[in-house]
Parts: sequence; structure tokens; C-alpha cells
Amino acid sequence: MRNLNTPSLTLSRDTLEDTLTLVSWSPSRIADAQLCLVELITNAWRHGDTPAPGVVILFRDNTLRVGVSDRSSTLPEQRELDPLAESGRGLHLVAALTHRWGVSPQKLGKIVWFELDGDA
Repeated sequence: MRNLNTPSLTLSRDTLEDTLTLVSWSPSRIADAQLCLVELITNAWRHGDTPAPGVVILFRDNTLRVGVSDRSSTLPEQRELDPLAESGRGLHLVAALTHRWGVSPQKLGKIVWFELDGDA
């Protein structure tokens, strides 16, 4: 498990890549995980009033779980896709690229998380 508390997308992506490379995940699966991580961090910045969201990377039994915490108690929701909208696709991407995702409310804010099972 790795805990990060940084506004750096680069550090977060690199840490995730290093973790998954150590367990021999495919480059395409690593890219999916990185894209989802970036989406959750960006949402924490944009909607969660959190300049340095907490990031937890947990790998157990060939399943990756990534959680990003923010200070907002507002729960995210997948909106209907509007093909002309400039935003609103992020959680659809997370849902499409991962095996599971969800939100865990906390006393102060929430943790938005996703799980991705390893290569067979």
C-alpha cells in the first residue's frame, strides 16, 4: 500500500505505474489505471475543494484498488452523456475501464475509488 498526499499528477501516475510494473501488469492495463487515477484526482481538484487530494494505492490478490479523497461531502454521479458538453465524461470512463468503482463517505469528505483486476 502506498499513501500519497500531493497535487502532482506526475508523481501519482509514476507511483501507480511503478507498482503495477513490479507485478507485471500489461502496459495497456497500466494505462487504463493511470487514466482513471488522473480522472479522480482532477475531480477532487475541480469539484472537491481539495488542492492536494489523498491518494491510496492498494494491491492485493492481483486486484488494484485506488482511492482518492477530497473534502467535499457531495457525492459524484454519472450524468447522462451530452455529446456537445465540454465535461462530464470522466466517471463514464472510470466505469468503462475498471471492474468496480464507488464512493465511500467519510466524516470530512469522501473517497472515490476504483478496482481493477490484474491480467489473467
